[in-house]
Amino acid sequence: MQLLQQIGDWLVVMRRAMARPQSGQLFRRQLAADVWRLGVESLPLVLIVSLAIGVLLVLQIVLNFGYPWLPRFAIGYAAREVILLEFSTAIVCVILAGKVGSGIASEIGTMRITQQIDALDVMGVNSAGYVILPKVVAFVAFIPVINIVSVAAAFAGAFLLCWVTGILPPDTLQVGLQHSFASWYIWAGLIKSVVFAFIISSVSAYQGYSVRGGSVEVGRASTRAVVHSSILILFADILLTSLLK
Repeated sequence: MQLLQQIGDWLVVMRRAMARPQSGQLFRRQLAADVWRLGVESLPLVLIVSLAIGVLLVLQIVLNFGYPWLPRFAIGYAAREVILLEFSTAIVCVILAGKVGSGIASEIGTMRITQQIDALDVMGVNSAGYVILPKVVAFVAFIPVINIVSVAAAFAGAFLLCWVTGILPPDTLQVGLQHSFASWYIWAGLIKSVVFAFIISSVSAYQGYSVRGGSVEVGRASTRAVVHSSILILFADILLTSLLK
């Protein structure tokens, strides 16, 4: 029953949040600020993690699947499938749930306990739309950029490993990356990333908006935002992988 109540409360909050902004100019200013804080400031983390994963992924495939009967270009092929369809979508979004999700929940939760949201309601402002909508739109709109940067950084890490260690000829890696490539892989990854971004931003915003109590509850809301977002991303990944195959 508690789960159903939370789902119902989330739907009510999202319905209020998705209403038309009362001030277009203010919404655009908040949207630009949230794009920078939630999206652009997440790029260094995504770059570092993706570069490292590209290196480790190819290294593990070479060391554990370097059978004589296995074509060497298959290493690049396997790495491409993992990077495009899973790592740069689900795994990156789970990582971002810890940074972006906790940030959204703590920011909105702090506004709630300091009565800023209550003040907006008293003034007749749609507080859910004012504090939630720009964050959801900003993160969902910027996630394709994050996805593309993650893919590029992972591929760069794979080539860097080949150039520095010579564990695999870069030309062979390139052949594997291009083998049986379908542009649908990119579109499937982008679709999954957009869905995951909506989960992170909406669930985290709801957790922060629903805070009651003091600063301790803000910390708990941030933790719930990360945990719930991560679990929902994994379940959504299973569903979307089945639908987008």
